[in-house]
Amino acid sequence: MTMTERLAADCYGTGTTIGPHPMAHRREEMNKLGVTAAAALHSIPHGRRVRVAGNVIVRQRPGTAKGILFMSLEDETGISNVVVMPDVFSDQRLDILSHPWVMVEGRMQNVDNVTHIMAEHVSGLADPLGISSASHDFR
Repeated sequence: MTMTERLAADCYGTGTTIGPHPMAHRREEMNKLGVTAAAALHSIPHGRRVRVAGNVIVRQRPGTAKGILFMSLEDETGISNVVVMPDVFSDQRLDILSHPWVMVEGRMQNVDNVTHIMAEHVSGLADPLGISSASHDFR
């Protein structure tokens, strides 16, 4: 069994892997696209444009949030928190809801070491290694 097949089997059977995260296999490509790894977000100044990518692990759109969607993306280094305002959600609903892997461009919100990306553009990302895991969505 190749490493890719083993990774796919782990993800299919258990929803996780003890091997490298699928995004690790695309880090070189992501670096060329200007994608910042989750672990590096704390060093990005407030207000700066940033691009992140990863597996959507949760989408939340609480009724009390006035249409704001909160998304958490996982890459090989950690979690990126994304805030999608109602106008962006309305314009890009299909890409936001239908892809298990996404790339998000937006402005960094870094206040008191709490980091979020205020999404301006969300696009689907090809599934690394053909591995897909379902997000936990609460809408």
